[in-house]
Amino acid sequence: MKYAKNILETIGNTPLVQLNSVTKEVDALVLAKVETFNPGNSVKDRMALKMIEDAEADGRLKPGGTIIEGTSGNTGMGLALAAIVKGYKCIFVISDKQSKEKMDILRAVGAEVVVCPTNVEPDDPRSYYSVSKRLGEETPNSWYVNQYDNPSNAQAHYEQTGPEIWEQTDGKITHFVVGVGTGGTVSGTAKFLKEKNPNIKIWGVDTYGSVFKKYHETGIFDENEIYPYITEGIGEDILPKNVDFSLIDGFTKVTDKDAAIYTRRIAKEEGIFVGNSAGSAIKGLLQLKDEFKPDDVVVVLFHDHGSRYVGKMFNDDWMRDRGFLEEEITTAGDLIKDHIDKPLVTVQTEELVSHAIERMRAFKISQIPVRDANGFVGSVDESALLHSYLEDKNIAEKPIKDVMGKAYPTVKKSASIDEVSKLINKENQAVLVDLENGKYHIVTKYDIIRAI
Repeated sequence: MKYAKNILETIGNTPLVQLNSVTKEVDALVLAKVETFNPGNSVKDRMALKMIEDAEADGRLKPGGTIIEGTSGNTGMGLALAAIVKGYKCIFVISDKQSKEKMDILRAVGAEVVVCPTNVEPDDPRSYYSVSKRLGEETPNSWYVNQYDNPSNAQAHYEQTGPEIWEQTDGKITHFVVGVGTGGTVSGTAKFLKEKNPNIKIWGVDTYGSVFKKYHETGIFDENEIYPYITEGIGEDILPKNVDFSLIDGFTKVTDKDAAIYTRRIAKEEGIFVGNSAGSAIKGLLQLKDEFKPDDVVVVLFHDHGSRYVGKMFNDDWMRDRGFLEEEITTAGDLIKDHIDKPLVTVQTEELVSHAIERMRAFKISQIPVRDANGFVGSVDESALLHSYLEDKNIAEKPIKDVMGKAYPTVKKSASIDEVSKLINKENQAVLVDLENGKYHIVTKYDIIRAI
């Protein structure tokens, strides 16, 4: 009989799958190392088990202990599976930008999950780096994993991922393309592959808001490059010890939007349901297509499973809210179709300025059309109100007609975006769209920007 003695014995030996559609513009053989076949559905299962086994061996992790780690979700899943089999508790610290699915999955496998804010400095006591380290110091009989600097992370890929890719390509691999986060996957795999053939090129995929690409090219850790981003699992605002820049031949950066779009394309065009970093990796590979020749064998690693992102990249509303959905927007009607069912907020000429201010606050808007019995006769926007208030502190009790500006121009639903955008300028902040049934909607410069 052939069977695994426990789920941990199923880690590794993931398939290599040829890509045929999303990479058709690449003149080379492109193969995906699909790490979703690991039991925890990600590449992180490999290093999670390795880090635990090494910690057990040297006494850092003792029987009945608690495993503590800051994670984007996938390392936590790998650690949790191993902890279940081996009898440990888990506390995982995760940033609030990670998908709800990741948090729910970690709780489902028995872990305690602590959520921290994303948009804070790494050394801020609220950051998930700081919180996980503090919990490691405060919790009795605990082991703080620290995947970023733990050498077992890269070693797992040196022992497993690299050899698998070498064997599966019969040593013919010429390029390895992979998203870089903690650095374990790229560094461990690259070390093995370059020992086999120093001519193999290693390309790291980075994201905007991360420091890797510039640091690799200049040696400068530029804090101005650090800002919040949506892409999960790759990029960092620190330099993990596991990132061996000497093994990486170059980096390419991918935007949040492209990462999300290509994540969906992989599912729809290849039938491979993978996560956000896979979209980044494919877009990065396409950006590097001039580096490849017809006889090259390019391996790209798909980190994790799409089930982690069903409420994000695979949700049309989530994509639309961020301007990521590839929809053709050419008319005024297209600009308002997502909120066409919402009533237009207006104010009457005889109402008080204070009423307009209250509506702006309640609906979080900056412009309001003004009506009288005959129709639209004026407009009010927050900058004009502020200017008027500075001149007269009693303005709140004055009627709107005393402070209103010109009425917004009106266009038909069929008006082109160019027509609408030309009507919005410094003096005019919005345009009304005639819905042809006695109803109107408003388009502002922010709607135009979002469409762009």
